Amino acid sequence: MNKDYEKLLKRFGKKISKLRKELRLSQEELAKTTNLDRTYISGIERGVQNPSLKIVSRLARALNVKPNSLL
Repeated sequence: MNKDYEKLLKRFGKKISKLRKELRLSQEELAKTTNLDRTYISGIERGVQNPSLKIVSRLARALNVKPNSLL
């Protein structure tokens, strides 16, 4: 995988984690809100999962931000 792409996934994951923690949500709570598995949320936050635009939209809605602010 391209190094720039890996960095992008890691930055995206850190942003998701930061926003989730600011809202005092556990990964489990975010997973339930977005109808995703907790392990998938963990993978996103660690930068090992590549979420689709549909998933980015669901995450943004759950975190009360616009999707473009996550990128």
